[in-house]
Amino acid sequence: MDNPKEILAILIFAFTYALISGRRLKILPLNRPAAALLGAVLMVAAGVLTPEQVYRAVDYDTLVLLLGMMLISAYLSLAGFFDWSADWILRKAKTPQMLLLYLIVTSGTLSALLVNDTICLMLTPLVVAVMIRGQLPLPPFLLALSMSANLGSVATLVGNPQNMIIGHLSRIPFVRFSLALVPVAAVGLAIQYAVLRIGFRKTLAAAAIRSASAEPRPLNRWLLGLALAVLALVFVGFVAGFNLAWTALSGGALIMVLARRDTHEVLKLVDWHLLVFFAALFVVVEALNGTGLPDQIYQRVRGVFGVGTAAQAWNLAWFSALGSNVFSNVPFVLVAGKWINNFAQPELMWKVLALATTYAGNLTILGSVANIIVVESARGHAEIGFWDYAKFGIPVTILTTVGGMALLLALS
Repeated sequence: MDNPKEILAILIFAFTYALISGRRLKILPLNRPAAALLGAVLMVAAGVLTPEQVYRAVDYDTLVLLLGMMLISAYLSLAGFFDWSADWILRKAKTPQMLLLYLIVTSGTLSALLVNDTICLMLTPLVVAVMIRGQLPLPPFLLALSMSANLGSVATLVGNPQNMIIGHLSRIPFVRFSLALVPVAAVGLAIQYAVLRIGFRKTLAAAAIRSASAEPRPLNRWLLGLALAVLALVFVGFVAGFNLAWTALSGGALIMVLARRDTHEVLKLVDWHLLVFFAALFVVVEALNGTGLPDQIYQRVRGVFGVGTAAQAWNLAWFSALGSNVFSNVPFVLVAGKWINNFAQPELMWKVLALATTYAGNLTILGSVANIIVVESARGHAEIGFWDYAKFGIPVTILTTVGGMALLLALS
């Protein structure tokens, strides 16, 4: 590690990570996308990467897949689908306990079909409105939304950004991945419900659904039908083995043409900040990979993973859970992805990596972007502190990881 460029790459990566993982620093008040973008620019300015290397470092398949799914989600939102879903849940639930269950199932299912961060962005204001309308306590339902969005997203290769990256790197077919991870997601959601129901038993027992009289936003049935039809076609393409990214973007383009809505209105709903964040992050991580440091780390810790398949799977799971909370799940997947082919059963280990890095997001309030979205969006209506979240997030993470791993290995 005597090369000055390698040393610079490591220092810039560490600086960028400090900005990304921490709260906004007073000396540099940058959010995550801006911090990652600064890191990418510094890599070029310091001569670590050339502009041409930067362009090659970006995983455009992941960005295109995200964009396509966001476009479809935007049309579902414009059609009133998320408002309708929240109102339907409130009308059907007879008790707060059932409302908690319906919310977990709905959030988990939608996150498997769309991107979990997008679901949290769209559902949090609605959940807040529904809870206020029903005169119910917010904390158990906000935790249910964020945790189930993380847990449900593990079921498919389009459920969250790290799964999208894993899908691109591993080339595991969409259906084969979901056949292994859908049961794991179902078990995770069941465990989460049990933990929250027991943990909030007094709060839920004292609550009652008192009012649901307010009318939701009108449902645009034609636009909803079109969006759902396009989403179904996209998933047919996924199942058929077509390119995930361009299948999703084709669906987004198709609905833009057929919906006949002002596309400015739609494009405003796309989370461009998230796309910038990942594009810049690919550059920063690629620069770090070029130093050889990730390979050196693997050589030092490879003995920890063991030699048998089961031992490697369990040890990778806990190592990934720890790494995801220290480095954040997407950067960790980008680095750890280089190691997977060294394991006894690479395809199984890709699934373990998906499970562990996704479930690790529930450990603390800072564990995933979905958690931050929910807590920040609900600020002003409910204050959820670090420990308020962690006292439920820690047992949920441990129990779902253990249960999910046991089931994944049993089915493999």
